[in-house]
Amino acid sequence: MPRSFALTAESSSTVEEFHSAFRDEKYWRARVAAMGNATLDSLVIESDGTVEVATTFRLLRDGLPTVFARLRRGDLVMVHNETWGRIDGGGMSGDVSVRTTGVSLSAVGSGSMTPEREGSQLKYTATVDVKVPLIGGPLESFIGSQLSQWLLEVQNFTTAWIAENA
Repeated sequence: MPRSFALTAESSSTVEEFHSAFRDEKYWRARVAAMGNATLDSLVIESDGTVEVATTFRLLRDGLPTVFARLRRGDLVMVHNETWGRIDGGGMSGDVSVRTTGVSLSAVGSGSMTPEREGSQLKYTATVDVKVPLIGGPLESFIGSQLSQWLLEVQNFTTAWIAENA
């Protein structure tokens, strides 16, 4: 049964600074490089400022939980798509999807970033679905906790990148 997770994160950077970073190819190249074992597959910036990005992450088999590594020979490849656009009131909203090859694992999420007095706030929800009998639930919980940690790392990375590149 799919598991849902929620996250709220604060940043000293503004929504406009995040949106500007998301529209900068240098940001995405730096973000992908910081993640390791990843590639930037495409970056499309629409005339209205909407950003569509696709990346591929390779999680090395020896870094996966033992039970998960047993399900799969080789590394776990995840294709990650994000779309972010401006919304009324000075905010930004986004949709994220992740799919894997060779294992029935997927995740979808949506987020909204709103202006705050001293920066911005990200609210994010995600649903993880692992269709593997008996161990799907524990894997969904593990992936959900990793996803929450990863989102915080991305938020912190972006805030630092903005500070260094403003």
